[in-house]
Amino acid sequence: MRLGILGGSFDPIHHGHLIVAQLAREQLGLDRVLLMVAASQPLKVEHGATPEDRARMVELAVAEVLGLEVDRRELGRSGPSYTVDTLREVATEHPGAELVLLLGGDAARQFPRWRAPDEIRDLARLATFVRGGEDPPEGMGDLVQVPRLELSSTAIRTRAAAGLSLAGWVPAAVAGYISGLRLYGTPSEGT
Repeated sequence: MRLGILGGSFDPIHHGHLIVAQLAREQLGLDRVLLMVAASQPLKVEHGATPEDRARMVELAVAEVLGLEVDRRELGRSGPSYTVDTLREVATEHPGAELVLLLGGDAARQFPRWRAPDEIRDLARLATFVRGGEDPPEGMGDLVQVPRLELSSTAIRTRAAAGLSLAGWVPAAVAGYISGLRLYGTPSEGT
């Protein structure tokens, strides 16, 4: 079994996340992709939604997408989420599986600063998303070609705060969740 691991804040998850996860699954021949929701990332600033809300939005987003699954393991940890700890656990749970760690370009460039990068390479193959026209970071494993998408969680949080529609930006169930809980300071329905 080939198991992809795509970690992130998913604050909130959007169509861009789903597209790159599906492209990785197809291009790398992955059986499944685990979307690993980080509780707290060492190299990232504060999150706009709680870990539980972010995980719930990922569950809603992947509910009907074959081959994509949410993984909540990092939410139960105290302190920062380190990829090496996650990979150790996944490797123990799936003996014999080939683990493929999926990295965006920014994450790939920061990879040398991660905790135990050499052990991470021992535990998993690396695969980096490359958008059209970008030069891939050197030595970062397999390349996954993805389209240039002008979607960002930051822009979605800004739209939600302004009460603007999130239709087309996030799956409908996620837009409803954001609106219903007034996440990101949503002043109105906005969907």
